Amino acid sequence: MNLYQRIESDMKAALKEGDSIKLSVVRMVISAVKTFAIEKNIKQPEETDILQIIQRQIKQHKESIESFEKGKRQDLADKEARELKILEAYMPQQLSEEELLVLIKEAISETGATSKSEVGRVMKIVMEKVKGRSDGKTVNQLVMRLLNPSTGSGFNPE
Repeated sequence: MNLYQRIESDMKAALKEGDSIKLSVVRMVISAVKTFAIEKNIKQPEETDILQIIQRQIKQHKESIESFEKGKRQDLADKEARELKILEAYMPQQLSEEELLVLIKEAISETGATSKSEVGRVMKIVMEKVKGRSDGKTVNQLVMRLLNPSTGSGFNPE
């Protein structure tokens, strides 16, 4: 069963169980996937496309939680957090920082990057390899840390 079929199956199960929050989240994902397919004029998006859509929604939920907490709306932050857990269940196991560092170091060696101005080239390679197993913000922070000589932790391939 592919990811989209799993999402559709979960929608049916949520409908039967009367789980309104899960049903809402799953319908939101299905709608986003269908919109993506229409925009790209394709019949069925690839699994990586669906993961990117879910990753975007996860990012939006995290930002919403942060905003609601700043606005002292804990009730809305809790609702977003429950929805976030549902979305995260569809994502593959996230890479640890150590695993990310290995991939980033390989990409830095591959591109020959030595400064912050080359972050984009490194990011492109790393994001292709992680495909939904890490968010871009985390990867970017690690790349910046390795390529920024002012932090005293400039890249050393050894």
